[in-house]
Amino acid sequence: MDVEDRVRLISRNTLEVVTVEELRRLLEAGRPRGYLGYEPSGLVHVGWLVWMFKVRDMVEAGVDFRLLEATWHAFINDKLHGDMRLIRSATRIVRAVLEAIGVGDRISYVDAEELASDKDYWGLVLRVLKANSMARMRRALTIMGRRADEAELDASKIVYPAMQVSDIFYMGIDIALGGMDQRKAHMLARDTAEKLGRRKPVAVHTPIISSLQGPGRMEAGVEADEALAEVKMSKSKPETAIFVHDPPEAVARKIRKAYCPARQVEHNPVLEINRYILFAQPGFVLHVERKPRFGGPVDYHSYEELERDFAEGRLHPLDLKNATAEALNRLLDPIRRRLLGDPETRRLIEEIERAGVTR
Repeated sequence: MDVEDRVRLISRNTLEVVTVEELRRLLEAGRPRGYLGYEPSGLVHVGWLVWMFKVRDMVEAGVDFRLLEATWHAFINDKLHGDMRLIRSATRIVRAVLEAIGVGDRISYVDAEELASDKDYWGLVLRVLKANSMARMRRALTIMGRRADEAELDASKIVYPAMQVSDIFYMGIDIALGGMDQRKAHMLARDTAEKLGRRKPVAVHTPIISSLQGPGRMEAGVEADEALAEVKMSKSKPETAIFVHDPPEAVARKIRKAYCPARQVEHNPVLEINRYILFAQPGFVLHVERKPRFGGPVDYHSYEELERDFAEGRLHPLDLKNATAEALNRLLDPIRRRLLGDPETRRLIEEIERAGVTR
């Protein structure tokens, strides 16, 4: 695979790469070090498959990839009721999903608690804080799905963005991967790198799958990234999400009830599942069964064909939903088998469900 093929593989199904030219130079120079940090915050929903498949792309493109299990970050962000035992358990579920999609043993796992045990790490956090204003840190709080004013009640939250930037510097990261909701943290890292003479990371941002309930009504004066937190698929709002271990009938039921107005492409979670998850699989074809009077069966070999027919009214929402549910269930089958076929992983899933944080 030449450099341009590697650039295309890393860039596909992303919303932006900051910058493509910097990425190209990194790949020309050798094997760059990539990273994504995630909060072990509960059960895995299909929206997380977007970044997981992008990790797979990066590995295929020759990136030396590290996955930061951000346990202390999840604690600061009040995930799983701040129960560190449950937070640590959630990391094992994520590892199992990554194993099921074929990347579990091809990446390195980094425990945030190990980073936090090093005084040099905390020295970096302090340097990042000193290099930035309080206002800049407050603006970055939306990376946590939090409003800027929430630090008034819990001072630990103001440290979170500085920790995320320090994670990148401490591990010597070349490429920072994250959803579009992480953009402010990555831009903060790029700006701070110049101030501290650190390596400036390339930022790769993936899309966020919309809530199954649709966009709802946006309040006036809400920032774009705060609005994103309200409309995305979220494990803390289980009615908005499909979990990767959901039984086939639950997946089909949730998709049938999902927001999917005829001809509407924007904020359509059913189309997004096709675009960013199903058609991300090599050689994927969406087969749609229809009665002859509605055009008969049809195969879509690209997302562009599918979107065009839906937008022009040639594909009915119910036919799209039925085909999507069937295809998504096929994709989830090996993940379900891995999660539910292992007694320990099943026990961890049930324990988190009983904690009442995702159900």
